[in-house]
Amino acid sequence: MEQLNRCFYITRRTSLLLCLFIVLALAQYEHLGYPPGYPDPEVPEQYTAPQLAPDTPRIQLRLAGDKRKHNEGRVEVFYNGEWGTVCDDDFNLHAAQVVCRELGYLEAVSWTPSAKYGKGDGPIWFDNLHCSGKERTLALCPSNGIGVSDCKHTEDVGVVCSDKRIPGFKFVNTLPNHIENLDIQVEDVRIRAILSSYRKRIPVTEGYVEVKDGGKWKQICNSEWNQLNSRVICGMFGFPGERKYNARVYKMFARRRKPTYWDYSVNCTGNEAHLSSCKLGQATAVKSNETCSGGLPVVVSCVPGRAFAPTSMTGFRKAFRQEVTTQPLVRLRGGAIVGEGRVEVLKNGEWGTICDDHWSLLSATVVCRELGFGTAKEALSGGRLGQGMGPVHMNEVQCSGFEKSITECFFNKEALGCSHEEDAAVRCNVPAMGFQESLRLSGGRNPYEGRVEVLMERNGSLVWGTVCSDGWGTMEAMVVCRQLGLGFASNAFQETWYWPGEVSADAVVMSGVRCSGTEMSLSHCLHHGDHLTCAKGGGRNAAGVSCSETAPDLVLNPQVVEQTTYMEDRPMFMLQCAYEENCLSSTSNQAPANSYRRLLRFSSQIHNNGQSDFRPKAGRHSWVWHDCHRHYHSMEVFTIYDLFSLNGTKVAEGHKASFCLEDSECDEGIEKRYECANFGEQGITVGCWDTYRHDIDCQWIDITELKPGDYIFQIIINPNYEVPESDYSNNIMKCRCRYDGHRVWMYSCHNGGSLSTETEQTFPGLLNNQVTHR
Repeated sequence: MEQLNRCFYITRRTSLLLCLFIVLALAQYEHLGYPPGYPDPEVPEQYTAPQLAPDTPRIQLRLAGDKRKHNEGRVEVFYNGEWGTVCDDDFNLHAAQVVCRELGYLEAVSWTPSAKYGKGDGPIWFDNLHCSGKERTLALCPSNGIGVSDCKHTEDVGVVCSDKRIPGFKFVNTLPNHIENLDIQVEDVRIRAILSSYRKRIPVTEGYVEVKDGGKWKQICNSEWNQLNSRVICGMFGFPGERKYNARVYKMFARRRKPTYWDYSVNCTGNEAHLSSCKLGQATAVKSNETCSGGLPVVVSCVPGRAFAPTSMTGFRKAFRQEVTTQPLVRLRGGAIVGEGRVEVLKNGEWGTICDDHWSLLSATVVCRELGFGTAKEALSGGRLGQGMGPVHMNEVQCSGFEKSITECFFNKEALGCSHEEDAAVRCNVPAMGFQESLRLSGGRNPYEGRVEVLMERNGSLVWGTVCSDGWGTMEAMVVCRQLGLGFASNAFQETWYWPGEVSADAVVMSGVRCSGTEMSLSHCLHHGDHLTCAKGGGRNAAGVSCSETAPDLVLNPQVVEQTTYMEDRPMFMLQCAYEENCLSSTSNQAPANSYRRLLRFSSQIHNNGQSDFRPKAGRHSWVWHDCHRHYHSMEVFTIYDLFSLNGTKVAEGHKASFCLEDSECDEGIEKRYECANFGEQGITVGCWDTYRHDIDCQWIDITELKPGDYIFQIIINPNYEVPESDYSNNIMKCRCRYDGHRVWMYSCHNGGSLSTETEQTFPGLLNNQVTHR
């Protein structure tokens, strides 16, 4: 039924044909498990208001404290005219389930002891709770008795509830004299476009604010509505701010169609990340003619961030633009989708991270709004979206919520004791662009993999079809996984004969796809349009992907290169293995065996700062044994070494034809997993690094013919994107290099994207890996 309702909604905007295809697309995965946020066709249990015996103590609940998400927090109970807390003694997931369902959430995800969300105030109303999980209210769980406790507030319990709300949930207020203390809990919230000019736009930026309570959508009376409330609503839907609208037009509309008003008003402070953190306002006084005292339903008009432009829905045309204006002070790195990532700030021309001490939803929301998104969905800590490599610029950040930039918040400049294991990150609310409706994965074993099928306009109608796999690679797969909200690509497939897709979608409808990797939709990538060209055809030779919630992230250590660089003159007869692997310049072909080659040598230390292990794309059955070096090479090209003149001309080069990938060293507490010895598995574990010492073969550039002068030295890791990573901008490292004919120096070494744009431009040539090889 949920699918059909959604279907009718979509039908109003597109066509019945599209509607039926979307229902079929969702139906194909009914027997499988679903990742978070994936459409679930099963109809969950409907909510029924609890029928309580007259002698049941009447309580109200809320989630409070230092939250990282709006649907978590310290459990607080209102009883006998006073707010109090719950002790963690004997508390379990069953009790958390009762709390979350009483608040209207579908289920509990977890619970936390020992005042994780801060210490509460007032009495400790419940101790030694023994819930079965089926109780209608926490007051019905066996306990020591309300108010009977031997606990302190250091034992206050917290819960994390699911994002999903209970269908049909109806707010029941049992404490009419204290409603100003209650958080707003409704089934759902939306902005419904009313005017025809806004109904056609994606995303929806203006319309009625409606809440779903008891299974019915209702408007809110505007008698007590203010700009702070609008700010919160706009933030929830991915917009950084609100603006004025033409009230006269909506007044005319309200006269023609009678609204259905919700029972309460809304009271937000303006810095809440979600409506559920706002307080309930006064009960709405609805007149006999169904008008409220203010006379109109609430309308909001939101300002989208620069990157999101409302456009016609037809064809899902341009909707996301990466605009470059002035140098930003804040950015996100390492996230799978737009609007999430590790928070990095620019200070003294160098990008650095924020320590997660005191990191909160309030501070995360300042970052999100600053970047042109809405409020924060989640404030992440502990390097959850990968670790940075630069300095830690900010610690103990505390914001009011109204700052224009995170740099305006109070913070501690000292970051002693903070490591990159504590890097703060955010997930922001972004506007709903509808991109998921134009793409699906078909035939896979689970929703994370399958043949890529896209919805395209052909001969005036929308049809599903496949993507030509010619040239299909990691960057294109990354865009598909992002568009579907499934994280990063783990593999890009050019053959999908083993995945039985929809037969009706075998025809190729998109070819020549080339993506930079940052697009939000496959349709934003370069492609042939209506002029399709595909040598192999579609069907089982179509493009496919598998997606993953995590990815590795390789980063070089610049200091190691600076500290280990030197020059060596080596006789040709000692370079036979290197000669076989093309690690010398082309002039070495005619060099006699007793001649010398001049080598610029250095060590490279490659860290995996991501969230999953770096594994070679090729399986061990296809690794190549090199007898000269006595180990298997698992990647054809893993790193490239180049020297450029100051005007950007390449003057010398080197490379590692293939590497023996292994864990040389690891951070404290992490065990090595990969070792080349005895033909072991190859890779780099998260938190470990692979060191290629200066004294091994091919760890050099042949500079025999190089003239003395100043140069730019450059290293690129994983240059052909063989292995997906969470961030390719940091796969490049550059140094200044000075060669006087007798000695060589490396200085000012830095990773791509680690310095300001102004500083980076003083290094001519290639700015980052993505520009280099596409």
